[in-house]
Amino acid sequence: MLQYILKRILYMVPTLVLISVVSFIIIQLPPGDFLTSYIAQLSQTGETVDEATIAALKKRYGLDQPYYIQYFMWVKGMFQGDFGQSFEWNRPVSQLIWERLGLTVAVSIFTMLFSWALSFPIGMYSATHQYSIGDYFATFIGYIGLATPNFMIALILMWIAYSVFGASVGGLFSPQYVEAPWSWGKFLDLLNHLWIPAIVIGMGGTAGLIRTLRANLLDELHKPYVVTARAKGVPERRLLWRYPLRMAIIPWISTVGWSLPGIVSGETIVAVVLSLPTTGPLLLRALQSQDMYLAGSFIMFLSFLTVIGTLVSDILLGWVDPRIRYE
Repeated sequence: MLQYILKRILYMVPTLVLISVVSFIIIQLPPGDFLTSYIAQLSQTGETVDEATIAALKKRYGLDQPYYIQYFMWVKGMFQGDFGQSFEWNRPVSQLIWERLGLTVAVSIFTMLFSWALSFPIGMYSATHQYSIGDYFATFIGYIGLATPNFMIALILMWIAYSVFGASVGGLFSPQYVEAPWSWGKFLDLLNHLWIPAIVIGMGGTAGLIRTLRANLLDELHKPYVVTARAKGVPERRLLWRYPLRMAIIPWISTVGWSLPGIVSGETIVAVVLSLPTTGPLLLRALQSQDMYLAGSFIMFLSFLTVIGTLVSDILLGWVDPRIRYE
């Protein structure tokens, strides 16, 4: 197992290199660059930019270099902890990312824990009480969660909070804590606001996990080894936890690989609607303005989460299912 983990870690290096090349190419595909968009914005306001200023800006941001040189400069800087300069914000990319990364991770982890804590018991109950009223109710709620867009749920919650309680649920902090330094009060205020994006973002994922666990567990409960164990007098609770459930959560665990980046990237529209100070709106703005260093760094971050999540899910699968032998 240890040898397998080391091999996977070594395989991560060429995978991330390939992803960085593809990401850089995709960012460069649209016509023009950030400087072109910047000049167009100035032209719309009636301002003009002379050639000397354009040449100075190109030299400042390295846009006068060929694409492959820009790429190698970017990769070289990443190994040194320098992800480049944001064109639009005129600040180091690392500062922009780290300012929002902590809050993004907090929202993502809280959302994942919410999804797992809710979907696991409901999925088990639906499978062990098939065709009961609770099973039909869980199925109905699951279909609603899968069919309703997250941003629509966010808008409904905001409307209910404002019309019924007269309060705003946007953002992650109360107005008095937005610019305040971190303290115990600000941390508690963050926890009071986290449940709203967790419910909104995790609704679709929770519904999908409930359906997955229910279907897999129902399939396992009708297999011959379960019938044999019951015939031998194994208690139902012990039988459920020891055998079928361990097999049923295998596809469930495999979702870790894409759930981590999916939460980070999938909350972009919700973050815009709820005014969350996370990485999603910043990534969207970077892609719109072709801020290549900022957008490329975000894509690399999501790719790294995907690779790490896949490795974690593979390790968990090897631990849960004794039939898997990576050696």
